Amino acid sequence: MERIDIKVGFDCNNKCLFCVQGNKRYEYPPKTTDELKKILDDARKEADSIVFTGGEVTIRKDFPELVAYAGSLDFRLIQVQTNGRAFASKAYCEKIVKAGANEFSPAIHGHTPEVHDYLVSAPGAFKQTAMGIKNLKSMGQSIVMNSVITRPNYRHLPEMARLFVALKVDQFQFAFVHAVGSAGTNFEQIVPRKSLVEPYVKKALSIGVQGGCNVMTEAIPYCFMKGYEQFVAEQYIPRTKIIDADFVVDDYTDYRLSEGKARGEVCKSCVYCNECEGPWKEYPEHFGWEEFKARKTKHHG
Repeated sequence: MERIDIKVGFDCNNKCLFCVQGNKRYEYPPKTTDELKKILDDARKEADSIVFTGGEVTIRKDFPELVAYAGSLDFRLIQVQTNGRAFASKAYCEKIVKAGANEFSPAIHGHTPEVHDYLVSAPGAFKQTAMGIKNLKSMGQSIVMNSVITRPNYRHLPEMARLFVALKVDQFQFAFVHAVGSAGTNFEQIVPRKSLVEPYVKKALSIGVQGGCNVMTEAIPYCFMKGYEQFVAEQYIPRTKIIDADFVVDDYTDYRLSEGKARGEVCKSCVYCNECEGPWKEYPEHFGWEEFKARKTKHHG
């Protein structure tokens, strides 16, 4: 296994309208410090890369201790998946970096405070997250962004890309919303048509490339990515084990292929059939397969 994601709990100071974890914050108590240290011990036997995720990891008082413990186990990569708000405090940045974290994955989901704060249901969140990114970059940290494509923000993906270039992030990814959890509940409000998203995401990717960022997009099949095939994230996602609330996903790639995503009849005649994972299954269950067109030739460029 290349990487292990540990969900430390589902409490969060945001309440995103598209959160795949939905109501887990009310259903599962956070794991204890000792439980998580035992998970870290076991994880180190399988992988040298760890991702702390949730929920929001930084609202745990013991989070610096957990990062330091992971550091003591000599993980090569210690990534913090976060909404980024806590890092608006330079002192907190210093504490987590000193503890051993060496990659940060914050998320901004809008080009303006109004759009982002609406989507995450937290006034002031945009300002805090942007400041957090600036603080971490000023300390030389690696910033790997992951933004969710939604109905309210897809027309603004190019502006978001310009913002990320201006913030000097190392990488950004646009992940098409997965319609489970809160995103499933809010489907009509949150899930856009992939065919409408296509021109905006392509323009945003181009802006990122021109700005010197590593860029990609996830859960958008190859039929919507003509000329941009090299940015399909699924070909780069590391093999990952996920330690969730009360279950374990042994291999997230296998899960996506066997349960999470779907392929229709149209996919069978596509030249990218063997490489493409298809959309999250909830999308064609709702919209059907009419938008999906089999590619007859591969793009080389």
